[in-house]
Amino acid sequence: MSDRPLKLLLVDQDPIFRLGLRVALEEFPDLQVVSEAETDTAALQTLTELAQEDPNQVNLVVLELGNGRSLSSQQLGLQLCQHLKTQYPNLPLLLLSSVQEQRLLKAARDAGVDGYCPKGTPVSTLVNAMREVITGGFYWDEIGKEDTQMRADRDALHQEKVSVSVRLPVTTSSRFPFAMRQKVRLSGIGYINTTLAEVTAQLQVPGLPLLDRAILAGQRRELLTARWLLNHLLASPLERQQEVESRLRSVSKGNNFAFTQLQPPANSLLRPSSSKSDDSPKKQNPPSLLSPRSLQATLFASCITKLQFPLQNLTDTPLEIDILRADKKRDLLYLILQKIAELLDDMRTSHVKINQINELRNTILLDVWKAGLTDFFGKFTRVKIDNNNLEIVNSLLQYSVIVKSEILNKIPFIEELFSYLLFQTDLQIDNTSYSAGSFEAKNYAEMLLENLLIQVANAVVNPLLNSLADVEEIKQIFYDRKFLSTREIERFRNNLSWRYRIRNYINEPKEVFESRYELFVFAPRGIATTSIYAPRGQELAQLSGIPLVITLALEFQDAIAPRLQSLLSFLGNSVVFVLTQVIGRGLGLIGRGILQGIGSVSLTERKNKKL
Repeated sequence: MSDRPLKLLLVDQDPIFRLGLRVALEEFPDLQVVSEAETDTAALQTLTELAQEDPNQVNLVVLELGNGRSLSSQQLGLQLCQHLKTQYPNLPLLLLSSVQEQRLLKAARDAGVDGYCPKGTPVSTLVNAMREVITGGFYWDEIGKEDTQMRADRDALHQEKVSVSVRLPVTTSSRFPFAMRQKVRLSGIGYINTTLAEVTAQLQVPGLPLLDRAILAGQRRELLTARWLLNHLLASPLERQQEVESRLRSVSKGNNFAFTQLQPPANSLLRPSSSKSDDSPKKQNPPSLLSPRSLQATLFASCITKLQFPLQNLTDTPLEIDILRADKKRDLLYLILQKIAELLDDMRTSHVKINQINELRNTILLDVWKAGLTDFFGKFTRVKIDNNNLEIVNSLLQYSVIVKSEILNKIPFIEELFSYLLFQTDLQIDNTSYSAGSFEAKNYAEMLLENLLIQVANAVVNPLLNSLADVEEIKQIFYDRKFLSTREIERFRNNLSWRYRIRNYINEPKEVFESRYELFVFAPRGIATTSIYAPRGQELAQLSGIPLVITLALEFQDAIAPRLQSLLSFLGNSVVFVLTQVIGRGLGLIGRGILQGIGSVSLTERKNKKL
C-alpha cells in the first residue's frame, strides 16, 4: 500500500453513480474525492483551476468513456484521455466504464489510460487498482484482455517510463552508475524510436479513419514525451550542461520557442506538461499560468465541446457546408481541427519562428485544406461518371486557385491566432492587446479558431459543388435529405453564387469601410455571426470599381443623411405650423362667424314672432 493519499477526480455523466461511488469510497481513510465533473469540458476546467490553486490536489483521475453507449460520446471520452495525457503526462488515468468492446479498450490504452475496471467491480478490487495505478503500475481487468505480445510491449514501455519518471528522479541520477544509466537510456530510446517509427508509418496510411488517426497521434505524442524524459533524466551532468548552454544560445538568438520546448515538466503530477520553470527568461508582462501547448489543449477542448452543439446555419448567409448531413458536417469540422493540431505540432518540430508565420500564412491554410479534403473524401475514392471512374480528390484539388482566392485568403487574423497558439503572444485584436492567459484572449481566440474551422470546411465542400454536385453516389453519402433532388441542388448553388456576388460587391466593401470583420462562430443553437474591429485603411485605399462605388455611396449617405433629416424636420415643422396656425386658425374664425351668424338669425326670428 502506498503512503501517498489518493486524491481523486471523478468524471462521469451519471450523478447517481458518482454519488454512490463517493459514498462507497468514504470508508477508506487514505482516499479522498477532491472534485467531480459531469462533462469533458468541466473536467478540463476543474483540473486547470486545481492546478492553479495547488498542483498536488489531484493525483488520479477516474473516468467513464463518454456515456458508455453513444459512439460520438465515446470518441469524446478518448479525446479527453488524449488531452489529459498531453497536458498532464504524469497524471494517472483509471477507466471505470461499462465499455467492454475490445476496439475501444485498445484505443483507450493507446490514448494513455493506465488502468481499466468495468463498472460493477467490487470496491476493494477497485481501490487496489487505484493504488496500483497511482504508484506507477498498470492495471487492466481480465475482461479487457489483450494480445499477449501487445501487453508485453505495453508493460515494457510502461516500466521504462516509470523507471525514469518515478523511480529515477533527477536528484538520484548522480548516484546511479554512468554506464548503467547510459545502457538504460540507449535501450529505452531504441525501443521508443522503433515504436515511434511504426506509429508514424501507420499515420501515413491513406484513408485512415478519423478515430484511429486521433488515437495514433496521441500515442505519437506520448512516445515523444517518454523519449524526452529519458534523454533528460538519464543524461550525464555534462550533457545536461551542454543542453542548457544550447538552450541559452537559442534564447539569445530570439528563439524563445526552443527554450520553452526544452523546459522539464515540474515534479507535480498536475502541472501542465510544457509549463515553464523558474529559470525562464523574464518578460515585462506577468507570465501566463498556461504554456503554449496548454493554451492549445484548453482552446481545442472548448471547441470540441461546442462541436456537439447543433450545427444549423442561423445566419442569413448560405454556407457550403449547409448541404452536408449533420453527422458529415460534424466529422468534417472535427477533421479540420485535427489537421490544424497536427500542423501546429509540425511547426513546433520545425522550430518555426514567430516572424515566419506571416510568410507561411497561405501555405498553412492551403495545407490544411488539402489534408482535410483528402481525408474527408478518401484519397483513392472514385465515382463513376459516364462510364469513367473519376478520382474525387484529384478532381477537386484542381480548384485550389479558386478556393485560395475566394475563401482561404479572406480568413482574417491567421497570424495572430497561430502566434498565440505557438508562442503564447498577447492577442492583438479589437484594437486592444490581451495577455495570453486572460479570459478575453481565450474568448477571442475561440472565435478566430471557430471561424477558421467553418471557412476551411466551406473551402473543402466548394469544389465539390462546382464540379460533382449532382453525382448520385456523392449525394447519397454526403448530402442532407432535403438537397437530394436536382432542383434543390441547383437552387442551393444559385444562392451560393449570389452570396459571392453580394459579398464581393457589397458586404466586403461595407466591412472594409466600417473597419470590421464578420466571423462565423458556434452558438448553442447553431452557427451564428459576430463582428470584431480591425483597421483596414490599406484595403480601403485599394478598392476600385463597384466596391469603391459602394463605399462612396455609404459615405454620401453618411454625409447627406443628417442634413436631409434636418431639412425634413424643418419642412415638417413648417407644414405643421401652416396647418395649425394659419389654415387651422382661419378655419376656426370662419366656423366661429358662421356660428355667430346662425345665432343672430335665430334671435331676429324670435323678435319677429313676438311682434
